[in-house]
Amino acid sequence: MSRPVLVARLLELDAAGALTTAHVRAGAQVGGVNVRTVWRWLEAARTEGRVERRPRARLELSDQMWEVLAQAGGNVAVLHRHLKEGGGEVPSLASLYRVVRRDLEAGRVLPDRAVARREREEQRTRQALADLALAGARESGAAKAAAAGTPRLVPRAAGGLSAGDSGAVAGVAVPAGAQLVRTSSVRAVAEAVGQAMAVQGAVCVFGDPGRGKTAAVRMALHEVPAGWKVTWVPVRPSVAGMRRAVFDALGLPGRFPHTSALADAAVAEALGEARVLVVDEAQRLPKPCLEYLQSLWDHPGTRITLVLSGAGSERALSRLPQLASRIGAWQEVPRLTGAEVATGFHPLWRTVPAPDLTWIDRSCAHGTFRTWAALTAHLQNALLTAADTSVDRALLRRLFQRVAPPL
Repeated sequence: MSRPVLVARLLELDAAGALTTAHVRAGAQVGGVNVRTVWRWLEAARTEGRVERRPRARLELSDQMWEVLAQAGGNVAVLHRHLKEGGGEVPSLASLYRVVRRDLEAGRVLPDRAVARREREEQRTRQALADLALAGARESGAAKAAAAGTPRLVPRAAGGLSAGDSGAVAGVAVPAGAQLVRTSSVRAVAEAVGQAMAVQGAVCVFGDPGRGKTAAVRMALHEVPAGWKVTWVPVRPSVAGMRRAVFDALGLPGRFPHTSALADAAVAEALGEARVLVVDEAQRLPKPCLEYLQSLWDHPGTRITLVLSGAGSERALSRLPQLASRIGAWQEVPRLTGAEVATGFHPLWRTVPAPDLTWIDRSCAHGTFRTWAALTAHLQNALLTAADTSVDRALLRRLFQRVAPPL
């Protein structure tokens, strides 16, 4: 029997004047506790009106503590020594072990020693460049494109973006001569992002790996309204890492602040102007990092449109209902059809009959943008190697073996 139920029943007997020591002993036996404990429960209910146990203060580790722990490669004893050197009240080593284990089981990700060492070296390099005044503020390619473009209420995806023509497609690998076509999925992503920008909302772009989610978002943000900027934030496995990633992605001047409060203040001030914050591969973010992004978006002084993209990002957001409820649009990027490839992705496919395109998609590509791009590159090489090579199913079957992994 639970404590609230037992205490409530005993209080009923006490109010009726029928409570005896035998009732208390029987209650202690049923509840599996000592008789004195039951008397203490009754006293707390009479004087404080409390039938539950008194809540204890929950021990939490700050972002600085997690950063020290990450730099120590997860060694809790090093964190304990660090806290003792700082003075003040320090929890026991056993308590620290328990809190770290609790948060790790809740989904927090702690980088291993090699990752922590590499991040420290990268931070030192960036700081050295900043001290030498060699690291200037960076502006994303999409923001530069926005500065030269005409104002629009909704971002417009270009009809065809050749590889290398615009920084808006930086990071999207396509074969020589290929173009990023404004397909129906790209138009849908552009519409979802544009509507989110109108209300400074949040968007989740999801779909199977390789379908072209990143390309669709980059095309959607190729031209943004005047006064807007686009910032792509890399994924980091910890809140401290994400805080530094946002600080660096915004190109803020000066040294990275030594406390999280100062860093958050600098980031919030920079996000006071209209900006699209894009986090690709968002499914790799643990729950605390998603909570950090939510805090930036919820801050009253920021003007952010948050775009979270990645295969499985919708499942990652489901682990944080308070952020999932703020998503204004859930936009899936469907499979690419053979007809969409033939309409302008690459001239090689314009002469291929529609039945063959359907056969290629069913046998190998399966609507995956990356597979179509790889197959196009292999077909280009095959045609350049031998002048008398013809595009037939025998050649395509040989290329399928290069594109698809062995099963």
